[in-house]
Amino acid sequence: MSVIYVLLVISLTVAIGFFIAFIVSVRTGQYDDSYTPSVRMLFEDEIVKEPAASESKEKSNNPSNKN
Repeated sequence: MSVIYVLLVISLTVAIGFFIAFIVSVRTGQYDDSYTPSVRMLFEDEIVKEPAASESKEKSNNPSNKN
C-alpha cells in the first residue's frame, strides 16, 4: 500500500515540474509565432462568395424582377 503513496508523490512531482516548465516557456515567448506575420503579406486575401441559394432567394424576393 505504501508503494501507491510513493508513486502518487512521484507522479505529482513530475506533473508539477512539467506544468512549471510549460508556464516558464509560455512567459519567455517560446510559443510566439514569429514566422506567420512576415509571410502573411505575400498571400492574397480570399474573396468570399455568397452561396448560390441565397442569390436565388434574393431574386425571388425582389418585386421589381418580374419574369
